[in-house]
Amino acid sequence: MTENYTALYEQHKIAGASFTDFGGWQMPLKYSSELAEHHAVRNAAGLFDLSHMGEVWVTGPDAGAFLDYALAGKLSAVAVGKAKYSLICQEDGGIIDDLISYRRAEDKYLVVPNAGNAAVVAAALAERAAGFHVVVDDVSAETSLIAVQGPNAEAILLQLVPAEQHPLVTELKYYAAVEAEINGQELLLARTGYTGEDGFEIYIPNEDAAGLWDALLEAGAGHGLIPAGLACRDSLRLEAGMPLYGNELSREGNPYAAGLGPVVSLKKESDFVGKAVLAELKELGAGSTSGRKLVGLKGLGRRAGRSHYPVLKDGNVVGEVTSGQPSPTLGYPIALAYVDVEHSAPGTALDIDLRGKPEPFQVVELPFYKRQK
Repeated sequence: MTENYTALYEQHKIAGASFTDFGGWQMPLKYSSELAEHHAVRNAAGLFDLSHMGEVWVTGPDAGAFLDYALAGKLSAVAVGKAKYSLICQEDGGIIDDLISYRRAEDKYLVVPNAGNAAVVAAALAERAAGFHVVVDDVSAETSLIAVQGPNAEAILLQLVPAEQHPLVTELKYYAAVEAEINGQELLLARTGYTGEDGFEIYIPNEDAAGLWDALLEAGAGHGLIPAGLACRDSLRLEAGMPLYGNELSREGNPYAAGLGPVVSLKKESDFVGKAVLAELKELGAGSTSGRKLVGLKGLGRRAGRSHYPVLKDGNVVGEVTSGQPSPTLGYPIALAYVDVEHSAPGTALDIDLRGKPEPFQVVELPFYKRQK
């Protein structure tokens, strides 16, 4: 596999990052301590390079109708300036990716797929565009994405935005985006994230990414901002109960088992890819009365379950862990797992098979962690 490097690779090396492969990209795993980075995001702020994510513009008079067909949600109903979380599914209901779409104008959307799926999603959108008056433009290769996440994110960003534009930042709602002048440049600023904290994601041309990264670190110096890697991003999103493609979501799974039934708009008038099978799955009670369901598990002991570990009820396998580790914020082990629906109610006592030794866990409501607003 070809190794890809983001425009911020040199910045990460200078900061002493340890790197890992993620979706074919060399990405910072951590800079010093993943625990310190996790706590910085929860209590102050962390700076993330998310440039491995994809960016695909969909423009044209049929943009809304096209995305209604290509994705499982009703994107034509999204107001200009707002964003929507959705899924792109196969004909059999399997999940190709989960993604966020930003409506930037009546006839213009920015679709953001996950790193390893960016090329696949762009190709699927291009293929599904046949018959629609739209242009699908994959700009992933020339676009960087920088995120500032944590309770101090807004205060840090305001230092790089002119005073007259401060209301653009302070009044920006969650899952909304705006064009703003940041560090002297007009950029797309979104109030979104994958950490369970308040925060922002900034889309910027590759050639300008390093300058913005350095400016944000300087602006955040007095606010506890530190660069943060993929390791803490994973522990943060797990505490927030957010699914990770390849762990909780896959082509073999379906939205109902994953607890994402509300994301699927079976009521929209138009047909969409996977609609017939998804309607049938819902009718059959997938994730509610049949099959398996994604649940949160709280450890009652000290040992953590990991991905693919079996979940047991009275010694019998009733599920499988998809993500699991000790929670730095909560102080006990947590896990996401698919379990048979009859064992999915909150309060249910289950065990995780930790290499032959059962460890007690309990089904709990998600998310594990919710920030105080």
